[in-house]
Amino acid sequence: MASQQAATETLAPLSKYSKRVILKTVLEGGTGLVGQTIVIGGWVKSSNEVRKEPLPPPAVAVAGDAPVAAKDVTCVEILQTRIPFFRSIMKVLGGNQNPGRGKLESIVQQLPPPPSVAVLQVSDGSCVPSLQVLVDSSIAPPIQVMATGTCILVEGILQQPTVRGKHAIELKVEKIMHVGTVVQDNYPLSKKRLPLDMLRDFPHFRPRTTTVASITRIRHSLTQATHTFFLNNGFLYVDMPIITTTDGEGFSDKFQVTTLLGKDIKKEAIAMDDTGGVSLETIKASINEKSKQVEELKRTESNREALVAALQDLRKTNELAAQLEARKKSKSGTSVKSQMVKVEFSEDFFSRRTFLTSSGRLHLESYARALGNVYSFGPRFRAQKLESKKQVAEMWMIEVEIAFSQLEDAMNCADDFLKFVSKWVLENCSEDLKFLSKRVDPTIVDRLQLLTSSSFQRISYAEAVEVLKQVKDKKFEAKLELGMPLTEEHESYLVDEIYQKPVIIHNYPKELRPFYVRLNDDGKTVAAFDVVFPKAGKLIRASQNEERFNVLTTRIKELDIPKEQYEWYLDLRRHGTVMHSGFSLSFDLLVVYATGLIDVREVIPFPRSHGKATN
Repeated sequence: MASQQAATETLAPLSKYSKRVILKTVLEGGTGLVGQTIVIGGWVKSSNEVRKEPLPPPAVAVAGDAPVAAKDVTCVEILQTRIPFFRSIMKVLGGNQNPGRGKLESIVQQLPPPPSVAVLQVSDGSCVPSLQVLVDSSIAPPIQVMATGTCILVEGILQQPTVRGKHAIELKVEKIMHVGTVVQDNYPLSKKRLPLDMLRDFPHFRPRTTTVASITRIRHSLTQATHTFFLNNGFLYVDMPIITTTDGEGFSDKFQVTTLLGKDIKKEAIAMDDTGGVSLETIKASINEKSKQVEELKRTESNREALVAALQDLRKTNELAAQLEARKKSKSGTSVKSQMVKVEFSEDFFSRRTFLTSSGRLHLESYARALGNVYSFGPRFRAQKLESKKQVAEMWMIEVEIAFSQLEDAMNCADDFLKFVSKWVLENCSEDLKFLSKRVDPTIVDRLQLLTSSSFQRISYAEAVEVLKQVKDKKFEAKLELGMPLTEEHESYLVDEIYQKPVIIHNYPKELRPFYVRLNDDGKTVAAFDVVFPKAGKLIRASQNEERFNVLTTRIKELDIPKEQYEWYLDLRRHGTVMHSGFSLSFDLLVVYATGLIDVREVIPFPRSHGKATN
């Protein structure tokens, strides 16, 4: 017996920091764990109540002339078995005026409800299936533990299901240690199968759904695979700055970082007269924004101090608007010159203009030139006001730089990386992939398997344009000629219709790529490539970077880029220059590809897009 108990304990180990057993361990252990007493915790996914069979009337056996009771029962149990009989009598007795009926009703109402069992499907997020948990009404009223979303921590004994079905094992609860109840009317997941786009309004609850939980586990697995690949291939991980003064990708829509929009600017604006720099229209627009902020704080009721401060700020801004309006009326017939407050960035926190970075590759170069092969993994930001299923304001990027390498080397690295992570997910997330194949896209597994075994199609930009111009049965929205950028529609047609697999497009016109990309010998194209995937779109943006000082300074001058911002970058060419290449990979789009979804916002835990930053 002792050896059997020790064996079961090794099969169901406790979670090290919570003293409970993870449900994945229980469900994978199956019937081998029957008889073990364990503690589990999780959230109720669904439930139903099963009434116990009513106790039979007390049987009396006659042995000779002496009656013998077959079983000891309580008076309450006897009365509970007679409830249907009492109700029949009440029907016979008739209306409410009958005193006999009233007494019977009183007796029936005072009786406790008949015993029942709450049958719960409980999940703790460790796997797709749920554990069936039985809670007897003698331990807790069913109404207390049955609502969808209720959190429970219970101790019980594992047993084979009393009713055969899809469950191989179930837990019979012996002790309830915690119940986190749910306000059912306000709980957004009380309705079954909410669309994913509606779930985005409740990002703090959506990981409790089976679909988002599977997406999250696959995202975690891809993160593990990323670090494992680069570790196995001799790369060093380096953190890149999120706040920067330069823009590596040349994007014009950036988030500016400043502290000058706080109290200092407000004081300066209040001190000015209406001809000093703040227009009445600007103040009114500010009032609208501040009013919205106050209303939001009132709804959430999460921060009373912030609400009080916001109300004071709104009051002062209203006073300023009233002053400007009064001055404008008193100077009727006089033109009022309006201009914005001039921001002196020398007074800002960093004493100069700074932005949230859109790329870390330029900074990563400095470490590649010292350490060889390096990579980074973090958030990057684009302030584009667009509605897109493949681009949001904050996205996570994997960035790679390889010293002493050329464009072909970066292509091979990207190819190997994508094959490695695809194989990793197939081997480590089979259960989640199977679920998403049923729920989202039945071709997920086949596409990942094809990716691990097939080669990518490699074509030049000029070849891609020529192939697309020969298409006769498809009319593209944007006309395509040499020198024009490939649109998302063009790229999708190449990978989905023509080649039906990932495509690497290389050697772009220099006008379509940033200043730092290495100029090819023809003087017209640069050593850059993109990797375009079916469904996910452009997954990788890559290049061999310009190591020649004279060529790089010429490109900076041609594009009229402020040279002083990149003196540190030019220093890398002045002192010990080296050929190098690398790429940026959109990690969120990689998750899109692996899960079969079509909208990047579904795979980001808390997506930030134009006009939308919930929580």
